[in-house]
Amino acid sequence: QVQLVESGGGLVQPGGSLRLSCATSRSIFRSSVMAWYRQVPGKQRELVARITNSSSTFYTDSMKGRSTISRDNARNMVHLQMNSLKSEDTAVYYCHVRLSSTDYWGRGTQVTVSS
Repeated sequence: QVQLVESGGGLVQPGGSLRLSCATSRSIFRSSVMAWYRQVPGKQRELVARITNSSSTFYTDSMKGRSTISRDNARNMVHLQMNSLKSEDTAVYYCHVRLSSTDYWGRGTQVTVSS
């Protein structure tokens, strides 16, 4: 059973920062590309950032320079540090992994950027 457990969302003012975390099992973490997606109501889920098991990273254009995805190998966790947050970053953020052509998602964590 694949479990992805997100944490770290919340309400933050524009310009603020949040760190999201995703915990999973050791076997999944060590062999997989881990990613963060986000979704707002009425829109498709979009990729925010991903990191390979060798720590190569990719960021969507809107998050470049404002976010950092990282792996915690000791705790089997992936983190997404987001800075200079904007109202348009408001969304539910999901942790993702793809295994054997199947997509797995966490339950999501709400990020709300508002004054």
